[in-house]
Amino acid sequence: MRVLLLTHSYSPEHSPPQRRWTQIIRSFRQQDWDVDVVAPVAHAPHGRRTLPKSDAGRAFRRDTGVFGEHVRRVPYLWHRTTRLGRLADHLVSAACSVPAALLGPKPDVVIVTVPSLPILGAGYLAARLLRKPLVVDMRDAWPDIARDARLVPGSAKGLAERVIVAIQDRADLVVTVTYGFAQTLRDRGLGNVATVSNGVDVSVRELLRPPPEEAEFLSVLYLGNHGESQRLDVVIRAAALARDCVRLHLVGHGVQRRELMALARELDAPVVFHDPAVGAEVMEHYRQADTCVVSLRDDWKSFETTIPSKTYEVLAVGRHVTGIVLGEARKIIEEAGAGDVVSAHPEKVAQLWRALAADRSMLLTGTSGRDWINDNANVDALAEAYAGLLTTLVNGVTAP
Repeated sequence: MRVLLLTHSYSPEHSPPQRRWTQIIRSFRQQDWDVDVVAPVAHAPHGRRTLPKSDAGRAFRRDTGVFGEHVRRVPYLWHRTTRLGRLADHLVSAACSVPAALLGPKPDVVIVTVPSLPILGAGYLAARLLRKPLVVDMRDAWPDIARDARLVPGSAKGLAERVIVAIQDRADLVVTVTYGFAQTLRDRGLGNVATVSNGVDVSVRELLRPPPEEAEFLSVLYLGNHGESQRLDVVIRAAALARDCVRLHLVGHGVQRRELMALARELDAPVVFHDPAVGAEVMEHYRQADTCVVSLRDDWKSFETTIPSKTYEVLAVGRHVTGIVLGEARKIIEEAGAGDVVSAHPEKVAQLWRALAADRSMLLTGTSGRDWINDNANVDALAEAYAGLLTTLVNGVTAP
């Protein structure tokens, strides 16, 4: 089997698509599959390359990845951390991804991973030019999120939604990361839909020791994107309300970061902003935390079928979860017995944090989260399931 993957982010970047596909590709390579990846020269998260060329890659040069996969890089556009800047960057890389996809050996199947909408179009075009089956890997609930977020204004909004739906309709297989969104697509008439959730490789994730029994403050950690989807203003306002017993640490980047920093100053909230972290730095942040925030705004219906990828990571390391989520994500946290879920209101969040600070035994989740990961989100089992879907598709049998 030869697989061609088009993605807007790949190793050595650290991002949700990188984490998902690095794990899956490792499994494919263990089965002796050939894998070709088309991705931009590594430049996330700040819109410009911060790595040496030997690591970031050069445009249209083919390099060998960690697992023996072949990675062909395409150009990117330097941009500011804004919605428009990211869109322009993705458009440039997507346009270059089509010729890059045609330069390599002919694959058996083409996979494009979303939510980068321009790369969705590039994947569709590449699959048609190569005359090979197309798999659309929907890591978010598009076009529902675009509609909720009003990402495309005016008459272009309807056109963008129609393009997304049309490509989903024409794909040979649509893979979602949640069962809820798969059902949403089936309700719209899509027949060839399957679910392969995100997961965690627990063999490389340390199970942390419990937080200390006594501490002056409750240490709250949020690690991830600082964007519109997360509504981090809620947790900043909650920290301000519970400043007597809480210290909040926000790690990452995003289009809302400057506004969030201004809000924290305005409220004199006990918040420390940290630069994006990778590798051992991530684990050190988890080690210092008492509870970890997993947050999605509650006024977008599409988030009822969305699970933040960090959910699985927090469960795997054994930290208590402060869940500000809906639907399927809420169900996972509650099933795992790994934390508490509250509504997206500063007063409710502050009330929970005060309770945790007063009774730190509530932070002791034991191995329940990690046990849930082993049973439901083991990356090896998930990758095998994905391989089975692709094998069935390429062999010409309708996938489930």
